[in-house]
Formats: sequence, C-alpha cells, structure tokens
Amino acid sequence: MRLKVIGCALALCMAAQAQEWKKVNLKFEARGDYQREYVDGSLNDDETGFKGKFLNFTMTGNITKDISYAFRHRLNKFSKSSSFFDATDFLMLDWQATDWLSLSGGKQVVYIGGYEYDRAPIELYFCSEFWNMIPCYEWGASATLGFNKGADKLTFQVCESPFRGYAQNRDIYAYNLLWTGRHGWLSTLWSVNMIEYQKGKYINYIALGNEVKFSDKLKAEIDFMNRATDHQTFFLKDCSVMAELSYKPVDKVNLFAKVTYDVNNTDNTGDYTVTAGSELTRIGGGVEFYPLGNDRLRLHANYSYAMGTNTNPEGVMRDKQSLIDVGLTWRIRN
Repeated sequence: MRLKVIGCALALCMAAQAQEWKKVNLKFEARGDYQREYVDGSLNDDETGFKGKFLNFTMTGNITKDISYAFRHRLNKFSKSSSFFDATDFLMLDWQATDWLSLSGGKQVVYIGGYEYDRAPIELYFCSEFWNMIPCYEWGASATLGFNKGADKLTFQVCESPFRGYAQNRDIYAYNLLWTGRHGWLSTLWSVNMIEYQKGKYINYIALGNEVKFSDKLKAEIDFMNRATDHQTFFLKDCSVMAELSYKPVDKVNLFAKVTYDVNNTDNTGDYTVTAGSELTRIGGGVEFYPLGNDRLRLHANYSYAMGTNTNPEGVMRDKQSLIDVGLTWRIRN
C-alpha cells in the first residue's frame, strides 16, 4: 500500500510538470550512520553498529499561483498503528491570500520556537532531551501575518496536542504563537505556547531561539525554553538551553561544537519531555564535509558525552553516555 501511494504521487507529479505554475519539486534524501554508544564505560549493543537513520521523500509545488503545497514522508518510519500518515512529517496547503496574509492547513510542524527544534532531523546528530521527546508534527491550521517588508512574520496556530499519545486522547489541542524575525546579524524564532497535556490541563512554553551571524563563516544558535503548568510559575526550574557554534574554515567543511542542558527541578508531572527530577547535560562536537560543495553529498563525524539524572525510563539521554557517530547523507533532486 505504501509503494502504491508513493507511485501515484510520482505519476501526478510528472503530469503536473507540463505547466510552469504547476511545477513539482521532488527530493529523495537518505542518511546512514555507524555509531558506538557507551553508558558508564559499557558498550550499548542495541545502539551500536551500522544504522539507516533517514529515508525521506519530499514533494513541493503550486496548485495555482497563490496556493502551494508541501509533503514529506519518512519511508523508513513505521508505526504500530495502521495510519499511513503516522510516517508523514508534513502534508499541507498554503494560500497566500494577500501580500501580508497566508493561511495554511494540514499536517504541520507544531510551531514551537528554537533553532534546534526548527532544523530538520536529518541535519542533527545529537540533541537535547526535550528535542528527543517532543512529538513535533500534528494536524492543524495556521495564519501568518508578514510585516516590516517581510523581515518579520507572526504565526498563530491551532493544532492537535503533541501529547495526545501520552494522554491517550485525540481531543486535546495546542495554541501556538510564533515570531520569526530576520534583522541583519540576528534572526529569531520566539514563541509562546499553551499545550494541553490532559483534557483541560495546560503546560505553557516560552521558547526563545536566536541565531547570531558573526560572519559568513561563523555563527551561533542559542535557544532558551521555559516550561510551566497552568496556575504555577516555574521560571528557570523547568527549562532547557541549547547552544551550537559552527565555523566554516573553507566552503566544503563545517566544524561545530554544541552543548545542551535540560532540567526539571519541580514536581511538574505535566512535562512529558523532561520529567520531574531530571537534570541532564550533553556536550560534543564534530565535522561535516561536503565533497561536491553543496548538500547533495555530506560526510560527518561527531562525538558527544551526556551526564546527569534522567527520571524518565523511556528517555534518551543517560548518565555517563558517550556516542561516537560517523555517516553519509545524500540527496537527489529533479
């Protein structure tokens, strides 16, 4: 069934390409890694060896001059449920109603601020505990206002709660307001979010993502997120910090160093991402090499070390956890 659906999509794409405004952009991308993971000096066999990380199919284009669509499906992602869309990251229509207003609907990214959160998973190697535990694609609708000659955008979104699986209830929702700004050396992804984690109970986020561009070769991404349940103030007690510095000494090489810190020093049982009593730090770095001078082919190698306490038995990060990772990413576009 999966192959039939993709085959139909490809056939429609080829037919649509005859008209300029219906031009379809196709992309296949894949990434495979070899990794070795150690926890407190002991090899973790389950997370060691060659692993196919990603196999994605992306399709974007226009139905009319003002209506566009975007679709990305993970061909290697399988679910216990029977829904084909569980492996779909996004599938949405966007209507550019005016020069300053666009309306979107479908399966979308949940609009939470932060640059680590915003980057595509295939671009990341090791991440914060929050990133590892947040489901970030849900069905919903959004409206975006553009102002200041396109330098700023304000997006309001209503979507399914990313915690509906934890709550075992599809009838819970998230209300998100995201500011995207680009002002010279500083770009921003800031949001405030009110997310149901149980029916009628909300956890609130303040997420401040900042990208500082020092030069064409050197930039930093610095994210801060604070989390609190309704009627409670947990400023700096339940929060995450993610920071990455990247430097390109030459066009084909990118060096990066990254640190993340997640803490929940509260009794906040409404935080399913960083559970109460957890405090985790991860630090690491690596190198990316682009032999063709573009993103069609990328080699990477990196190392990270995590330390601290994770009270979530289903969590990703562990105390004294080392991860060595090398791999290859390749892309094909029409």
